[in-house]
Amino acid sequence: MLIRLLREHLRPYTATLIGVVLLQLVGTMASLYLPSLNADIIDRGVARGDTGYILSTGGWMLLVSGLQIACSIAAVYLGARTAMAFGRDLRAELFRRIGTFSAREVAHFGAPSLITRNTNDVQQVQMLVLLSCTMMVAAPIMCVGGVIMALREDVGLSWLMLVSVPVLIVAIGSIIRKMVPQFRLMQTRIDTVNRVLREQISGIRVVRAFVREPYETGRFGAANEDLTQTALRAGRLQAMIFPVVMLVLNLSSVAVLWVGAGRVDAGKIQIGALTAFLSYLMMILMSVMMATFMFMMVPRAAVCADRAVEVLDTESSVAPPAEPVTEVSRHGELELRDVSFQYPGAAAPVLRHISFRAEAGRTTAIIGSTGAGKTTLVSLVPRLFDATGGAVLVDGVDVRDLDPDVLWSRIGLVPQRPYLFSGTVASNLRYGRPDATDQELWEVLETAQARDFVSRMPGGLDAPIAQGGTNVSGGQRQRLAIARALIRRPEIYLFDDSFSALDLGTDARLRAALRPITREAAVVIVAQRVSTIVDADQIVVLDDGAVVGIGRHDELLDTCPTYAEIVASQQTAAALA
Repeated sequence: MLIRLLREHLRPYTATLIGVVLLQLVGTMASLYLPSLNADIIDRGVARGDTGYILSTGGWMLLVSGLQIACSIAAVYLGARTAMAFGRDLRAELFRRIGTFSAREVAHFGAPSLITRNTNDVQQVQMLVLLSCTMMVAAPIMCVGGVIMALREDVGLSWLMLVSVPVLIVAIGSIIRKMVPQFRLMQTRIDTVNRVLREQISGIRVVRAFVREPYETGRFGAANEDLTQTALRAGRLQAMIFPVVMLVLNLSSVAVLWVGAGRVDAGKIQIGALTAFLSYLMMILMSVMMATFMFMMVPRAAVCADRAVEVLDTESSVAPPAEPVTEVSRHGELELRDVSFQYPGAAAPVLRHISFRAEAGRTTAIIGSTGAGKTTLVSLVPRLFDATGGAVLVDGVDVRDLDPDVLWSRIGLVPQRPYLFSGTVASNLRYGRPDATDQELWEVLETAQARDFVSRMPGGLDAPIAQGGTNVSGGQRQRLAIARALIRRPEIYLFDDSFSALDLGTDARLRAALRPITREAAVVIVAQRVSTIVDADQIVVLDDGAVVGIGRHDELLDTCPTYAEIVASQQTAAALA
């Protein structure tokens, strides 16, 4: 998966990568030439006392060093730009893919895992690309070139390379093999810490209300300790690499000097050549170390690449139509024909054979006990899920055949848990229509019974809104979400229990203000309170995922025992209150 991911996302930067390779080639060759020049200075200049030769050869060394430095800087610059661009492109593609997921795929991966995959996992692969451009390209060139240059200086010492290099490879390879499982486990531990922390931050009010801080502290501590121990195990193995490398390097240096001294004494090699051979052996071992360091990065990057590719290869269960319908003749009509829905792996369907029609200018209410399938039913209209049986039609066309943009432009959804984005009141309202004027925003706020509290907020329309709307109350959040839907002027309004946090007076005023705004649109209201839907043109009663009654309030009281029971229970509760 790692190779595939790199191949696909680095293809646009092929020319830059070729440039990096050429620059690294020139820079590494320059580095390899320097010990040979230094040997010449020792053997031909210092040994003979030829100052002119020392100065001229030293000048060449300066020029070669300058070339090596320039090539290295340029290679690192281009490599860094390529790695950052790779990370940017991969994050953008992951974001686009996640944006196509239905609620089913999001629930499968989990929000914390998706966040980790789009941040930490991409960063690990990006780091591998960066190190490959700066180290991995140079390592084989330096290793091969070092061997050639060392043999050129003295073949008699070459057996030391045949011992040192394999020893270093085996030692570091053994350590890395033990590190791979730890890196795999570490990514899972990061997901767990992210999930626990996200839950605790989102549910801080519940935690405090039930005095569960000690329990949550312990839960986070356990997850954090698991991650810490995994990281420590990987860190201990990683810390062993450098002592092993230095041990092999130092033993190799001692061996070269010990054996080389005898050859110098026998006149088989000059001192400068021995110095150059020692430098080349160090270069070879350093290149092996760089390569093994890269191989240490590869396992963790491979794990991260697998996780990223898993997201990229996951197709949404809500697939766009092959030949989407972009024009429809009707306006403001919603129909469900024998609709059923069952979650994957569930023992029984959530919805069974649901059929009704919501027409323009009429209000259709959906009521039922908790778990009856009301929210699931509403989610089928904008294709947050797709029906597993039957068909959902908007303006006479199956939603699975409609162009997604056409479908969503006809729907104004206020979800059961209204969500506001970090920004301002205006930016949240303009989520519904970016070109809306301030005057239009104030008008929909008036309709949504939100004008009073928004005008009291510092800045009015420019008042800040925290992520999730946590700096406003539940009722204010619902009214702002309703205003956001109203600004779109859609043909179908879906209010999924959107009035539950409002008091009865505000609820009544809001419904009265909505009538002239929605008189040409189909309105679907999911509600728990009978008072919210008592004036609806038709009420659909759900029980255990099936329709048990359709009609107006008075009719259902006589014909639908389930509805009569709901009304009676709420009247009793109101009397007791």
